[in-house]
Amino acid sequence: MFTSQIMDTTAEAAIRAVVQAVEDGWIAGDGDAFAAPFAPDADYVIVNGRHIQGRPTIAEGHRHLFEGIYKGSHNRAIVQNVRFLREDVAVAHVEWNLVVSVQPETRTNRAYCTMVMTQENGRWHIVAFHNTPVQSQ
Repeated sequence: MFTSQIMDTTAEAAIRAVVQAVEDGWIAGDGDAFAAPFAPDADYVIVNGRHIQGRPTIAEGHRHLFEGIYKGSHNRAIVQNVRFLREDVAVAHVEWNLVVSVQPETRTNRAYCTMVMTQENGRWHIVAFHNTPVQSQ
């Protein structure tokens, strides 16, 4: 547990900035920018349940997505909560709202992800990411 509320606030702001960087990479349609906040050996569970590993693989997969079905899409993040497990380890739960045009219609999809982040050398990185679609009710 943190002993200082100021440290809590500063660390949470840094984690929210990591989530924002992921969102910015998606909106830019840039696989490398999307993957930049991930640790070099990050684990990533895709929305279909497939597990991939490593920042280069995450970047490559997203480059293909941004050249294909998700070209021009927007994916907005809403951080639901941040929980510190230790001073240098946190879990963030994030809701994602994807808007993609698949002619002749525009689709909106929601997903919820869990991000495990660690801080090394003063920077936060995503070490594990698990993405789950939210089913329509």
